[in-house]
Amino acid sequence: MRDHVRIGLAALCYYSGLIKLVRFWTQCAGPRLIILNYHRAAGNTLRQHLRYLRRHYRMLHLETALEELSSKAASQRDRSTLLAVTFDDGYYDNYSHAFAIAEELKVPITIFLVPGYIENGHHFWWLEGQRIVQCAQVREALIEGKIYHLDHEEERLALLQMIEARLLNATSVAQREEFLNVLHDTLQVPETLTAEERLALPLAWQEVQAMGQSDWISFGAHTMHHPVLAYLEDAAELRFEVEECRKVLEQRLERTIRAFAYPLGKAEHIGDVAPCAVRQAGYRWAVTTLPGVNTAQTDAYMLRRRNVGVNQHWLLVAAETAGVWCFLSQLARRSLAFMRGRRK
Repeated sequence: MRDHVRIGLAALCYYSGLIKLVRFWTQCAGPRLIILNYHRAAGNTLRQHLRYLRRHYRMLHLETALEELSSKAASQRDRSTLLAVTFDDGYYDNYSHAFAIAEELKVPITIFLVPGYIENGHHFWWLEGQRIVQCAQVREALIEGKIYHLDHEEERLALLQMIEARLLNATSVAQREEFLNVLHDTLQVPETLTAEERLALPLAWQEVQAMGQSDWISFGAHTMHHPVLAYLEDAAELRFEVEECRKVLEQRLERTIRAFAYPLGKAEHIGDVAPCAVRQAGYRWAVTTLPGVNTAQTDAYMLRRRNVGVNQHWLLVAAETAGVWCFLSQLARRSLAFMRGRRK
């Protein structure tokens, strides 16, 4: 669906009162926790998002919200729906943009960090395919037995698709990094960065520690090097990614890290082994990118999050956070089932 159509539908839902009604129903259903999942923070809309959310939800740090949700006293407190805002990966713009806004509006946010990238300062692997192909300094390249002519758009696209598939499906961090090194050398990718690319770099430790002094920033773990856990062949490497991340963050930040975010976060990316490894590593909670809301009965190692983007219109964020699209989808299915029943 095109963005302007979705914005129009979101506006209709907002100004008709439907979003308010869905929020009310969620509140009446008992204690609930909505967790929002951002990644980037740069742009002009994050402040609007957080102002809206602050007006309509009770915003807490993720761990505080989860503790309250599981508490027997939760239903006796303010009945406003709990909401936690999270940022995955730890981009530099979380510091340059989100940090100041969180302090200005007094809104808590939780950032899930990848210590390996903080330490080496490399570009995140999921952004490298596009950057490598765009910045290549050669017109022709032999990669894995195939010649690509980079001055032909179709072949550039084919190369990009191949790179992204190989990076995504890497069975070890070493395999992924070796492939990236070969690409950089073969395509002669320069190290100079644009201002926009610098915002997409990982945080440095001094920036993490500066944010750690604020009452409005908290941190969680997101593996050491952001592999897709379900694709790792070596169980020992999976355990290292999960356990070492917590150890490094606790040493650097001098605080206990209890929350973990699975890289990519869908069921097929998590697999069957990772939740057990997360539990054994001493984490108390783990978040996915599976959509939905959380109750006290939700599996603590498969918590649901609603994905939102920093550049989305605030009306779209209002609709997504409330769960309006899910509500309308369920309403349509029930109406269809009712109509089919009447025809019989």
